[in-house]
Amino acid sequence: MSTFKHPVGPQPSKVYWRRRLVVGLAVLAVIVVVILIVVRPGASSGAPATPPATTASEHTAARTADPQSTTIPTDPTTATGAACKPANVDVQAITDKPNYGAEEMPQLSISITNTGPNACKIGAGTKAQVFTITSGTEVYWKSTDCQTGAVDAEVLLQPGKTVKSQTPIGWDRTRSDPATCSAKRNPVPAGGASYHLATSVDGITSQATKQFSLN
Repeated sequence: MSTFKHPVGPQPSKVYWRRRLVVGLAVLAVIVVVILIVVRPGASSGAPATPPATTASEHTAARTADPQSTTIPTDPTTATGAACKPANVDVQAITDKPNYGAEEMPQLSISITNTGPNACKIGAGTKAQVFTITSGTEVYWKSTDCQTGAVDAEVLLQPGKTVKSQTPIGWDRTRSDPATCSAKRNPVPAGGASYHLATSVDGITSQATKQFSLN
């Protein structure tokens, strides 16, 4: 007969059962303590925590307030501060290449530098930007002729800092005309033809043009 199911001894069996229960609980408590020491609830697993997702509005606000920002916002933003004086703003026209092959489309950008001693704000969104392409005395293309979805975006320029276009504007190598925005437009002369890009932002025009050629 099993002594586990039927304890043998001078005392009643319920005494032995009570002792076994106490021992069993003690063993269980020890196991629980060991598990807690090993697992350590709440402790880091060593993997970096995933940062909370940043909303579009938080991203915009952070970018607007960041004095080290190097790109012009592409969505509506508002900055605080005194307006920039035209004499303290240097605007530069930028192309991604000096020469373009027959199938290559020029990518046009702009840079804005605060040459003054103090921080100032300027309207630098696509609504305030104008790109003009000329050859000789003839204007071939203007970004505002068929512009859609223009955005107001103010940026705070720190002294000596430069901001640039976040997304270049592509030129399809055709003549622009507000009357032909929805129609097929004629391509401009190529075969080594030379062109000049001028830019302006918030009414401030680049002092020099950027020359490039189309093959």
